[in-house]
Amino acid sequence: MEEQMFGKSVVTNMINRSAENEADRRLFLKSAGVAGLGVVGASALGGAAPAMAAPKGITDGAVLNFALNLEYLEAEFYSYAAFGKGLSDNLTTGKGKRGGVKGGRAVPFATPAIKNYAVEIANDELDHVKFLRKALGGAKVSRPSIDIQGSFTAAATAAGLIKPGETFDPYANEDNFLLAAFVFEDVGVTAYKGAAPLIQNKTYLEAAAGILAVEAYHAGIVRSALYSKGLNEAADAISAARDSLDGKKDLDQGIGTASKANLVPTDKNGVAFSRSAGQVLNVVYLNPKKTTKGGFFPKGVNGVINTSA
Repeated sequence: MEEQMFGKSVVTNMINRSAENEADRRLFLKSAGVAGLGVVGASALGGAAPAMAAPKGITDGAVLNFALNLEYLEAEFYSYAAFGKGLSDNLTTGKGKRGGVKGGRAVPFATPAIKNYAVEIANDELDHVKFLRKALGGAKVSRPSIDIQGSFTAAATAAGLIKPGETFDPYANEDNFLLAAFVFEDVGVTAYKGAAPLIQNKTYLEAAAGILAVEAYHAGIVRSALYSKGLNEAADAISAARDSLDGKKDLDQGIGTASKANLVPTDKNGVAFSRSAGQVLNVVYLNPKKTTKGGFFPKGVNGVINTSA
């Protein structure tokens, strides 16, 4: 699999040089050749431009690094919840300032199935971090400062799950863990879907689509577990809080009512919705305004995509 996806040494060499600037991207396209990498775009093919081009200066490497920041966050949360420890130091290095992780501990799961869910998801998120870091090579960003304690209290307060001044502990029990996981999972799915049109290299696009599928499976697991426990009102409150952060358009959906489930959030065509990178950052920064830090990333994310909408 690795041979098929990254068999061209020039891919790694280009990424190592820094995939986050346009000059190296053009050099990469010229050096790699179209046939070997499945690259599309007017500059490579001399033909029609893709349906949606990335904003000026935003390369595939920049998009993947944005995704890596989110994967760091998810991997740390799930690893602590499932195993009582976070990422090893050798998986946190890279460009930009490396930060620590505040919070996190093992959850005392009462239901074996839910513990198994947590372990499987934790391992998937760890694999995502490893995969993206390897794909990006020397251009990978380091893990930024992450808060997986106070940020959940802020999110729970905004959702009305707790009163101002109270504390929400996502590691206290499996119900709190599932509600905390719900904060992430739908955001991850919408982030990858929103980023898909920006990725020009078909190899990277296929890989991102694969991660999107996994994140959607995770979201389905969490939404189903919450629904089976009758936590739909709390989940809907979290959904409403997310929606208040990412703009005026109603993008988010809860998990339904006691009489009607809504485990798969889609539009009228049965299609999942998207968030822009800026909207994703609004949610994880826990701020509806334009900013470069806050919430789960108290000092911001690393890489060129770092500002909320």
